[in-house]
Formats: sequence, C-alpha cells, structure tokens
Amino acid sequence: MGGGELPGLLVNEIGGIHGILHGHVALLKKHFYLITMKEFLENRKHMSKKVQAIYLWWHKPIIDRELLQSLPNLKVIANSGVGMDHLDLKLVASFGVKMANAPYAVSSSTADTGMALLLASARRLVEGNISILLSDLLGVEVTGATLGIIGMGSIGYKIALRAKAFEMNILYHNRTRRKEQEEQAVGATYCEKIDSLLQQADFVMVVVSLTPQTHKLIGKREMELMKPTATLINISRGAVVDQEALVTALQTGVIRAAALDVTYPEPLPRDHTLLKLKNVIITPHLGIKTDKTTYMITEEAVENILAALNGLPIPSEL
Repeated sequence: MGGGELPGLLVNEIGGIHGILHGHVALLKKHFYLITMKEFLENRKHMSKKVQAIYLWWHKPIIDRELLQSLPNLKVIANSGVGMDHLDLKLVASFGVKMANAPYAVSSSTADTGMALLLASARRLVEGNISILLSDLLGVEVTGATLGIIGMGSIGYKIALRAKAFEMNILYHNRTRRKEQEEQAVGATYCEKIDSLLQQADFVMVVVSLTPQTHKLIGKREMELMKPTATLINISRGAVVDQEALVTALQTGVIRAAALDVTYPEPLPRDHTLLKLKNVIITPHLGIKTDKTTYMITEEAVENILAALNGLPIPSEL
C-alpha cells in the first residue's frame, strides 16, 4: 500500500462474543487499517482490494470460497489459538494464502486450565461449593496419582511440568517420542500404545488437535480400558471424545468422573444429559481466557501478519 497507508486487516467485529477485544484495538490499529465484516459487506467493492490479512477471533469471520474469491490481495490468515479444525486448510492454500496460528501464547494458560480441572474434579470443589454444609464429600488424592497425558506438544509438556510439582507419576502418549532429557526433566514415561496409558492412569488428560485421525479418539473401547476410579479431562476439542459413550460411562460407573473445557457443540443444549450429571465439571472453553494470554495471542498474530506482508519467515506458519 503506497503513501504510508496501513494494510487492511479484516476482523469479524470489535467487541461482542465473536469480536476482537476492545483492549486490543490500539495495538492492531498501530499496524493495520481495521475493517469489520459489517463494513466490508456494506462496501465490498471498495474494501475488497484493501484487505491483505484476516485475523480470526473465536473462529470468526467464517472463511469460505466466496470470501476468499472476493479478496484479491489477501496474503495471510492469522488464527487466535492453536486449533485450525474450523478452517479448510486446502481451500485456503489453493488461493495462495498463508496461514498462522498462536501456539506460543496459549500453552501456559491452557495448561493451567487443565490442572485446574484435574484438581477441581479430584477434590469435588464444585459440589463442595454448592453443598457447603455436607461433610461427606470424599475426593481422591492427586499427590502420588498417575497422570496420563495424550498429546505431548507444548501444552502437554507444560501440564507435565505442573503435574511434577504435585508429585504425580506421569505417562504420555504422542505421535513422536520426546527427547530423553525432556522426559527426565518432568519425570515422564512414554507409552507407545495409548491402551497402556489408559489402563494405568488415574487421570487421563486429552491435549491433541482435532483431525480426522483424532475424531472420537476416546470412545467406548478406550473408556472401558480406563480404571473405574479414573477421571477423563478434555482440554482439546469436544469431538475428540465420543460424548454419547462418555455419558454412558459416567452413568454406569465405567469411569469415576470427567472434567471438560470443551464440548460438541459449544455450548451444549441446556437439556443435554452431561449437564445433569454430578460427576462432570463443564467449563465454557476457558483455556486461554485471561487478560494476559488473549493480549499475547493478538501480539503473536500481529507478528505473524507483519512477517507475511513483508515477505519474511512467518514465526507460527502452518
């Protein structure tokens, strides 16, 4: 863009449920000319050539063929998180558009959420908050228990670091094994087969991306391999767990409890059975929702977009 004009950045809206946060606007406006979807749709002919980048916040705006065809100068799409299952990556790539996510910003906050759910379920904190007069709410021990982490990427590894501080025994299953020094640093033991992890763990935490291979990764068979005293914790994507099988497992005592920061769909319908079970904790996808983390995500997005627009290597390119 000549004459010092800032490159156009398309966002869904400012504020609201699916809009970029008001506190991030100044940072974005320092580098980009912000265009909301409403402004774009109202003046598509004028705005279409201005847009050089899109910033997705909570999966919005929706990226489809029609939108991509209307943006001849689009160079990059930056996502506000790690998971990209809401994007048709092949479609985007077919338009020559680069893509980036934000893995560095989200790992600590998401790991914190995973440990919070583990502790809350183990010690029955939600039930205790509701029934403060009851003295018979016996939980289960965390110290010395075995944690099985499915997915040992950056988030999974930070969960292991936190679990080590609680003196937990740590097992993990991953597509590729971690380096020996990384395993030793957190005291983690690699399970080549997921079944071995499921059979041994007191707490199973799922931390994988949603792909065709991980869709319903944890189903009826996998839950039946788990201990009847075990807890399933899901901080990845709702569809990674077979929710119908989970309901049955929780109702029939196949497993002790579940703690979920993700469901399918989100939010669940108000009459969904999972919402009625006492041995389930469900939070509304709180994984990254802190002031610091959300701002760091936008900072990471800005860095990725500016690199793409200047022809430089994109730090978090897919």
